[in-house]
Amino acid sequence: MNDTYSTDGDRPLAGITVVGLEQAVSAPLCTRHLADLGARVIKVEAPGHGDSIRGYDSAVGEGLSAHFTWLNHGKESAALNLKSESDMRILSNILANADVLVSNLAPGALGRLGLHPDELVRRQPRLIVVDISGYGTGGPIDHKRAYDLLIQSESGSCSITGLPGQPVKSGIPLADVGTALYAYSAVLTALFHRERTGKGAVIPIAMLDVAAEMMGFALNYVIHTGTEQVPVGMGSPACAPYGGYPTADGQTAVLGTTNDREWQRLTEMIDRPDLAAEPRYARNEDRCAAANREAIDAEVAKWTGERSLAEIQAAADAAGIGNSRLGTVRDLSTHPQLAERGRWRQVGTPVGPVPALLPPAVATDWAVRNGSVPGLGEHTDAIRAEFGNAEFGDTPTSA
Repeated sequence: MNDTYSTDGDRPLAGITVVGLEQAVSAPLCTRHLADLGARVIKVEAPGHGDSIRGYDSAVGEGLSAHFTWLNHGKESAALNLKSESDMRILSNILANADVLVSNLAPGALGRLGLHPDELVRRQPRLIVVDISGYGTGGPIDHKRAYDLLIQSESGSCSITGLPGQPVKSGIPLADVGTALYAYSAVLTALFHRERTGKGAVIPIAMLDVAAEMMGFALNYVIHTGTEQVPVGMGSPACAPYGGYPTADGQTAVLGTTNDREWQRLTEMIDRPDLAAEPRYARNEDRCAAANREAIDAEVAKWTGERSLAEIQAAADAAGIGNSRLGTVRDLSTHPQLAERGRWRQVGTPVGPVPALLPPAVATDWAVRNGSVPGLGEHTDAIRAEFGNAEFGDTPTSA
């Protein structure tokens, strides 16, 4: 479990120190991506129990959850009691030598700890502080806690997922992941800006703002039409035909048309060119009408129901129609497209090496750290030794 924090220049963030006052998903996913690209990430955890998601389950090993393993490899864990004056001094010394602080603690927690972002950057002008909250500062609900489900609900995301009268939370934690990726891009942008100006930044990110941005199509539609589109389950209210259809061999073929030309090609593929000539189906907007969508889906399903998935996909590929199969998480874990492209790596954990995906966006000549998932407080003693000097706080933020 000894991870080497290399300063290898092939890692683009080598030499950058990141502090994570973090929990759950949004901040940890952001900082894990920074660690993947070479940043030193010091994760500050509460002694005794640590990040709450450590114990969500024991899928990876006793006391090691699937969530925590996904989000935290490549980091150092420092178990510090932030109610202790001596441990707060350690944290202050760490921050004095840090480039980035990423936090998603409860509303107002940084201020209560004496770490208000504006004050931190006033003292350390090169420091970059990303402060993630549920609802931002100001407004009637800025004090509320925020979890992925709560933000998906508040933003309307659940109302456009599922079926009419049956709202559904996305299985992927979209609000958490979306916020993590905005935080990640904000850190990279701020580091680039600091190279040009020498100045750090305070970057507040509200999960509701992220979810509202991700609701862009649906939000603009209702703003400009006054009408909320009806969710269509495994499909989209914006396109038709577009969804999953049963096959003769008990699977589900997913077919999509995104414009009128593709619709015409699909009608040829299913041996129904007469549908393309039908005026009520001529435009995508017309095909999206509930009654028309239902009639078209029935015709497509009749065709797919007489053929195997392989036959359907071969025909769709030949016709230039987007297609896939409805897969499961188990299918993804053994997906040949990931395996044959070398998308998996091994990372260490307290219970031994486990598979982990490579980060999605890596230049062909960048080295990626295959860091370990730390045990709770695994690096505390080393960090105390490194940052325990009372005078360490005078050390300037690194370049």
